[in-house]
Formats: sequence, structure tokens, C-alpha cells
Amino acid sequence: MRISVLGATSQIAKDLVLSFAAQSDHELLLFARRPAAVTQWLQAADLSGRYAVADFCAFGEGERFDIILNFVGAGNPAQIAALGASIFDVTLDYDRIALDYLRTNSRCRYVFLSSGAAYGASFDQPADASTAAVVPINSLQPQDWYAVAKLHAECRHRSLQHLQIIDVRVFNYFSHTLDMSSGSLMTDIVRAIRSQTLLQTSRDYIVRDYVHPSDFYQLVDALLAAPPANTAVDCYSKEPIDKPRILAAMQQKFGLHYAIGDHAGGPNPTGRKPHYYSLNRRAADFGYLPTLTSLQGLTMEMALLSRRPSLEGGQS
Repeated sequence: MRISVLGATSQIAKDLVLSFAAQSDHELLLFARRPAAVTQWLQAADLSGRYAVADFCAFGEGERFDIILNFVGAGNPAQIAALGASIFDVTLDYDRIALDYLRTNSRCRYVFLSSGAAYGASFDQPADASTAAVVPINSLQPQDWYAVAKLHAECRHRSLQHLQIIDVRVFNYFSHTLDMSSGSLMTDIVRAIRSQTLLQTSRDYIVRDYVHPSDFYQLVDALLAAPPANTAVDCYSKEPIDKPRILAAMQQKFGLHYAIGDHAGGPNPTGRKPHYYSLNRRAADFGYLPTLTSLQGLTMEMALLSRRPSLEGGQS
């Protein structure tokens, strides 16, 4: 199977490439705005020469793909904040590249990395299969740009029912390879542990569902093996976890020191989301069955991080 990966500098894309390399013989073609960075990363990962790397301008030039995986976009709170309103153009431009290919190669499948933010909801409760997307149309704010861009892409995809497109909504993802300066609860925890400093965190109660790289691979693999479809699925682990349990586990297992108070917390460019996860199990219809709970996944990745010499060890 020939798989085109758009946005190969994305960390979640890199993790998936590592999983493909270890568990499949698929032929991957990695496209990026910075192909040299991808080539360097492949060398560091002992995958030099394993996969072809190219700039986006070379996409589709006489190539045949069975699958297109689109990871282009912002992958963490800091990147979302930095992109601002340009997320609309970035999302649309690279989505069009894939859709133009599908229009002349209708047997090709397209997997688009969406986000739980597409629901646009306040997440006072977790999303489920009946949750409606909410857009404050008369009072749009910068924190809405990312959600609306993803929702717009999903609407465009559903309008093309004759094409094989699956949108994968990622809510929370944690890997030891992530950029630990990205400004999320878990990256703040990592930095506090590594620097042996006190984590100052807000008293806000939140629940998250962290998908482990191995389960994300299982989800993508299940989607590729299932009959063609045009739909969206939500990412989920075996069990979500709330903030008190995260803090307690990180304290017990990795020596985290923390204080809870009236702190504003890190960047929150898509708004406050107390229960940012989903109970929508549509992915199970494709054969997806997660193997790890959020706590198990976090613990595994933190154990790998604890062996790294520096916070930046996983970046490229």
C-alpha cells in the first residue's frame, strides 16, 4: 500500500511513521514544507533511505497513492495561538491539495486529522454521538478560529459523499517526543519534573482522554483496513483521567511537586474545556479497540521521558 503523508514534520505524524516502520511494510511518501528537516529526522530515527521525502510542490506529479494522510496544521496550544486566523488558509490550502487528487483518483482514501475542537462546544460535558457543533456566530472570537476551520473542513468533506474521506478528531495526545514547551498541562508537568521546580497549577477541575501513540496507530490501521466510508470518528483511550489523578500519579511515580491555587494556567487558545473528551464510539464500528487507559499511556511515555537527557531530546 502506498501512503502519502502530508505534513510529515508534525510530531503526531512522526510517531505514526515510526509505528508504520515497526509494524508494516507500507510504502510511505513524506511531504513537508521543510523536507530537509524530515530527512534529518529519518536519519536520527535510523530510517535513512526507508521512505521518500519531498516538498509539497512535488505532490501528485505522476504518483499513485492508495491513502493520503493529512497532518498539516497546528499541533499544540502554542502553535494554534501563533497561527491565529491564518489557520483558515492553512487548513483549506492543504485540504484542497488532497481533494484535487481524490477527484481524479476516486479510489484513493483520505484521512484528515481533525480535532475535538470542531464540536465548538464548551465541553461542560464530554461530547457524544448526539452532540451538536456550536458556533457563536454573532460573537466570534480568536479562540474560535481553530474550531471553525476544522468544522469547515469536515462540512466540506461530508458534502463529497462519493469520495472516501474520514476525519479523525484528536482530543488529547501525549508522547515523549512532543515539544515540551508547547504549553499544556502535561508538558508543564514534564518541565517541572525535569527542572525539579514547583508546578503552579489552577484549581480548575478538568477531565482529559489521552490517546497513546500505539493506540493512535491502531485506530489509523483499523480505518485503512475497513470498507470505504465518508464519515468522522473521535479518538479515545480505554479510559479518561481527571486532573487530580494526573497530579497524584505524577507525584507518586515521577516526583512531581505541585501547588494548586488561583493561577491562570498556560495558553488556552481554543477556550476553557472542563471535559474535553468524547464518548462517541463510532471508531469501534471500524474495528478500533484501544488497549491503554489515559493513565497507562501517560505513565509509559513519562517513563521514556525520564531517561532522556534533556527536554528537547524528542524534537527535530
